[in-house]
Amino acid sequence: MVTQINNQTSEIIYPESDGLPLADNTLQFRLITTIQGGIDALFKDNPNVFVAGDLFWYPVEGE
Repeated sequence: MVTQINNQTSEIIYPESDGLPLADNTLQFRLITTIQGGIDALFKDNPNVFVAGDLFWYPVEGE
């Protein structure tokens, strides 16, 4: 008897949204954007640093 091994790799789907707003209220939004802006200003001269907000990050493929 011969058994075939399925070598097909399924496409990994990474969600782009969780369907939730960035913040629950205006104060949270202001705090989040202020912190993000401050971190961006802190690293503005470092080309090795990318600062963003409200993004999903997948450091390990498939997880």
